[in-house]
Amino acid sequence: MRDGAQFELTGGDGAGDTLALCGSLRVHAIGELDHRLEAAEPSFSRLDISQVNDIDTSGAWLVMRLAEQNNAEITGASEQAARLMQALADIREAETEPPEPDSLLHRTFIELGQIVYGWGTGSVAILSFLGALILTIGGLIRHPGRFRGKALVHQMQLVGINALFIIGLMSFLVGIVIAQQGAVQLRQFGAEIYTVNLTGRLAFRELGVLMTAIMVAGRSGSAFAAQIGTMKLTEEVDAMRTIGVSPMEALVVPRVLAAMFMMVVLGFYASIMAIIGGAFISNFTLGIPFFNFLTRIQDVVPLHDLWVGLTKAPVFGLIVAVAGCHQGMEVRSNAEEVGQRTTQAVVTAIFAVIVLDAFFAIFFTEIGWA
Repeated sequence: MRDGAQFELTGGDGAGDTLALCGSLRVHAIGELDHRLEAAEPSFSRLDISQVNDIDTSGAWLVMRLAEQNNAEITGASEQAARLMQALADIREAETEPPEPDSLLHRTFIELGQIVYGWGTGSVAILSFLGALILTIGGLIRHPGRFRGKALVHQMQLVGINALFIIGLMSFLVGIVIAQQGAVQLRQFGAEIYTVNLTGRLAFRELGVLMTAIMVAGRSGSAFAAQIGTMKLTEEVDAMRTIGVSPMEALVVPRVLAAMFMMVVLGFYASIMAIIGGAFISNFTLGIPFFNFLTRIQDVVPLHDLWVGLTKAPVFGLIVAVAGCHQGMEVRSNAEEVGQRTTQAVVTAIFAVIVLDAFFAIFFTEIGWA
């Protein structure tokens, strides 16, 4: 029995040359044979493998390749060789040609349709989540003993108390920018004194609450999504359901209520810090004494501006908390999805807050609170 693979090219009887392979056509033996065949470049019309005593998939692939390259007929195949070559032929038949890429216009419409469909399914999911939240709150009202007061206090600390420094600093600096840039423009008309009006009304009515909502979305909304999403991955949420604890009561309701309440406090705090920032820079650049600036705020800022900001604050808090909790509850597969859902929660919350702020501006103008 031959251990190595050999080949022999013989003349045929009018049908062309015959290439005869012999020996073992296994993976360890065909490498050298393949190199010698490439160097010889034989031309033949018949491939005889009757003297092949052992063959594997690699050998069957070599036989089929040689036959295809020379358009030759394979003869003398053993039962094992025929079975292997048939299996390889079946695999080739199963392989399909990759489809031609769609046109740019077609792909654009497909992606646009997927985006619109995603908006629709996302809106339905949000409404379903809001419905479950309302039912849960209704159940807690009927059974107040199930309400988790400690969890609410803990979330209020995380959302509000721990954010006082960063929100205060941000609002202080925003107040400085508003007063400085407003004074530059008003100086052209000799009306620098109206910088107080500009800073006070913007702080109480718009920027105080809006900037706070954006900061809370990036800070707490993302935390809600990441925390609940991680609990979904580690099956803690499923374990809570198994022992009879409602995830909506234990995880969602405390976070939503904490965000709504603390947004009112943080929005008012941010407005005050923005006014202090405006008074600080006005004391140095406009010659308006610090305490005179604060005193004039009481005269030039209508009380309804304060109510406008305080009305929007809990609504913005609700949006931020619902977006974060909903995206966290939607986590299904892996850690990468936690990151994607966290990002989506922040983007969704900020976008919804800005859009809703525009509607609030139109609404309060229509009712005479401009």
